Amino acid sequence: GGGKGQKWTGAGQDAEHWRASHFRVEGPAVAQIQATFLDNWLKVSGQVLHGEAYFPALKVAGQSDAQMLSSSPSNGSENMELMYQMALTAADSSIDLSMAYFVPDELSTKVLIDAMRRGVRLRIITPGKITDTETVRSASRSTWGPLLAAGAQIYEYQPTMFHCKVLIIDNYMVSVGSTNFDNRSFSLNDEANLNIYDAQFAARQTQVFEDDLKRSRRVSLQEWQARPLKEKIMEQIGSVFSSQI
Repeated sequence: GGGKGQKWTGAGQDAEHWRASHFRVEGPAVAQIQATFLDNWLKVSGQVLHGEAYFPALKVAGQSDAQMLSSSPSNGSENMELMYQMALTAADSSIDLSMAYFVPDELSTKVLIDAMRRGVRLRIITPGKITDTETVRSASRSTWGPLLAAGAQIYEYQPTMFHCKVLIIDNYMVSVGSTNFDNRSFSLNDEANLNIYDAQFAARQTQVFEDDLKRSRRVSLQEWQARPLKEKIMEQIGSVFSSQI
């Protein structure tokens, strides 16, 4: 996930510079990314962009297999949720999830717990106290109990706002893009993710994930259960609004 402005110009070194990941893509997958962008452009402007100027011939670049996936309410709103559910259900050994807005519903929670029951290691990094929306953080924390009880390792990123949206499955598949792990991304927003199938690329992303872990604080089930009443009330309020956020 990305954006423009001063907060995007650093590398998570302080509270004013958010932690985000950006990727450069070359080769045929670029045309799929363009098509996703131009679909939005057409909706907003009514203008069709086509021809050699916009779609030049693209040579093969690199060794990674990749595909662009998009979803929107007007065109396959369930695409992204289905992709996430299939990837998580297919996981055999590990799920590493970097997620700016992590508010799983009952089905997503069940899929994650089922994976852990199969012996899959689940690690999640979410924002800590430095966040752009306390409501989402509260709504997120309200869902952690069953996941922690089932063995999930949940971490809160400490230095600054954590804005990554990266899923790594079995050290092989990586999905990066705009999609958050919440109902709004899964059913309401226009979203786009790039899926890369390459063990070497996945290994590099796992290294980045583990670097982020070093700057994160793990939340135990005991700590979660013993959180203050004020926090639980905030979570209840956040949960009510979670379908709107």
